[in-house]
Amino acid sequence: MKLLLKQLISIICLVAIFPFIILFYCFKGVANADSLIASFSQFLSLVPGKLGSYLRANFYRVTLNHCSPFAFIGFGTIFSHQDTKIEEGVYIGPQGNIGKCQIEKDCLLGSGVHILSGKSQHNISDLDIPIREQGGVFQRIVIGENSWIGNGAIVMANVGKQCIVAAGAVVVNDVPDYAIVAGNPAKIIKMRND
Repeated sequence: MKLLLKQLISIICLVAIFPFIILFYCFKGVANADSLIASFSQFLSLVPGKLGSYLRANFYRVTLNHCSPFAFIGFGTIFSHQDTKIEEGVYIGPQGNIGKCQIEKDCLLGSGVHILSGKSQHNISDLDIPIREQGGVFQRIVIGENSWIGNGAIVMANVGKQCIVAAGAVVVNDVPDYAIVAGNPAKIIKMRND
């Protein structure tokens, strides 16, 4: 019964958000898709409560590469890349900033989590050219199944499955499966499968 009710609410929210989806695809012909995702994301992030989460998830299920209609996407959370995948059972807390990534099944992201699109977004090698004009490379970051990223963590490398990233940690290197990491830069403090 609960699943049926969730599906009904999801359909209602999809119908309610449909004008925004049409507007997104109308503008997509003349504007950069990532800029559009960021703009619509900023606007939709301001709708509070569970209703806001359902509206956002249903907008993203049509505009991102993939988004489960039952993902929870908290108030104030914004996305910056269309090439993003959000799987079933994902919880993204409020005030997050989500770059180019794949968040696998049953992951939990606390409040204020930032997932950057890798650590090479800005080239810095030429001192005669402003950093903003040097370009860079966006990398898809993968957060493995059933991992938990604590409040305020910054993630710029892959996190394996069944991992825990402590609150405030800064992940700059790939985290292996089952690891618990903390600190800046994040270091393994324990393995969950030991």
